[in-house]
Amino acid sequence: MKTSLIEKKAMRGRSHRVGRTTRKRRQKRESAFHSVSLSHQPQYVSLMRFLHQRGFTSTLLQPALFSGTGRGLQTLQTIKPGERLISLPESCLLTTSTVLNSYLGQYIKSWNPRLSPLLALCVFLVCERQRGEASDWFPYIDVLPTSYTCPAYFSDGVVDVLPAAVKRRALEQREAVREMHSSNQDFFRALQPVLSQPTGDVLTYEALRWAWCSVNTRSVFMSRPSNSFLSGPDDYALAPFLDLLNHRPDVQVKAGFNHQTKCYEIRSVCGTPRYRQAFINYGSHDNQRLLLEYGFVAMNNPHSVVYVETDLLWDLLRGDKSLDQKIKFLKENNFLHNLTISSEGPSWRLMVALRLLSLPQTLYHLWRAVLLGQVVGEKTEARSSQIATALCQQLLKDAQAALDKISHLLTQSEQPVREQLEAVRVLRQEERWILESCLTALKDSAHLHDEMSPGKANVGALS
Repeated sequence: MKTSLIEKKAMRGRSHRVGRTTRKRRQKRESAFHSVSLSHQPQYVSLMRFLHQRGFTSTLLQPALFSGTGRGLQTLQTIKPGERLISLPESCLLTTSTVLNSYLGQYIKSWNPRLSPLLALCVFLVCERQRGEASDWFPYIDVLPTSYTCPAYFSDGVVDVLPAAVKRRALEQREAVREMHSSNQDFFRALQPVLSQPTGDVLTYEALRWAWCSVNTRSVFMSRPSNSFLSGPDDYALAPFLDLLNHRPDVQVKAGFNHQTKCYEIRSVCGTPRYRQAFINYGSHDNQRLLLEYGFVAMNNPHSVVYVETDLLWDLLRGDKSLDQKIKFLKENNFLHNLTISSEGPSWRLMVALRLLSLPQTLYHLWRAVLLGQVVGEKTEARSSQIATALCQQLLKDAQAALDKISHLLTQSEQPVREQLEAVRVLRQEERWILESCLTALKDSAHLHDEMSPGKANVGALS
């Protein structure tokens, strides 16, 4: 699963008909040029046969390879606004019910401490992949990616060129998978009776990482009643075929499990023309989150921002003797997370934090007022804008250094590291554009302020 036309007003008479026909032909040629059907390839024929046997009857979509997004689903007829895009029967969904009703069920139900729903699904995927064509789910597993561009797969060199906020979360992601593998060795060994090979050869870290990424990047949200055999929220459902739908930030859909039809359904809000790629929307996610959770970056993403880490604030303002107290105050009031920069400028939260950090220690009594959005003076405003500019300049310097390093690494790397580096390069290029745009916005704002206050002297650059 992964990611827009303004038409001119039609002229009257014959020229209108010719123009419209020509436009439609051009659109059809462009659509054909940018996609190749996969529906006749053996693995997709097997997948559709598997789904049809389980009650799936849709003929609106076909798997295809698109030049911009890779695999996706192509419409075979026009999807009208409000029309159902896909309806996948519950029998086609791979959930914890599937796992508990399988040969693994008795082992999971009797195990203490209780497994998480995520672990149960991961173990099932690994065991089913090991069974090969003997698995009932082989047609689905056979079309799953063999590796992913999520941070759990990233080499140390790729992790090192990530933005600071992404790097921190990427390391947490890798550690989460490692901990899941290392802390469940006893359970894995208990599964030996149902495996044809030693558990240590089947339930490896690499295999569990593949399954973990498969579930986290491809599952749909489907809340299920809690049961006594598993621990924690049970809201994962793997949806074969449906999970080929790619994300685009500007697309609107309505999705969810229909308890009347017993199907997971997606309806298009705006519709999709025939022979075009059908998209869905994974949520209002910026590209850092998309890379972390799904392993890709969306082009022209209106939600994209650059995150400011606390460490950078420490580095820039280390000469402030009251910095410890200010940072502690911001933290206690939940103002040190989600500090962002967009192409239009620093976020409101970031500017509030910078205003407080700009206050002299003697104005401690104004800290609370600043958090409530109060502007406390021109000098503080000027100082906070200077800090915002310095933040952007430092982040821009870091982004360019990372891009230079990525260019060097690309000349020395092979697949799949090249694919990982390309994803990070797109993210870093976007980051550079956002920061350059923000610096322009800050400069324009400063010029406007100077024009409105011609008698005020400019405050010097941040030292």
